[in-house]
Amino acid sequence: MKKIMYMFFLSCLKATELIEKKFHFKLTAKEKLQLKMHKMMCTACSKYEKHSILIEKGISNIQKSETPTIDVEALKTKISKKIEEFNKN
Repeated sequence: MKKIMYMFFLSCLKATELIEKKFHFKLTAKEKLQLKMHKMMCTACSKYEKHSILIEKGISNIQKSETPTIDVEALKTKISKKIEEFNKN
């Protein structure tokens, strides 16, 4: 009986690992079942999953948005001029 209990019940550490894993990889049927059972009993891990989903969505939105290109040479020139002006005063 203990062996069956051990197979199905996870620690919070293992549950959070599976929560993060499922964002990037497919969970096995056993892992899905273990995670589902754990979250039924553990409100902390359920909340952790909700927060992780929000974070993943935010990260994906940032990655999708276009990053502006910076003209490095123009920026160097502008900084050099500001330094020269500062040194004159």
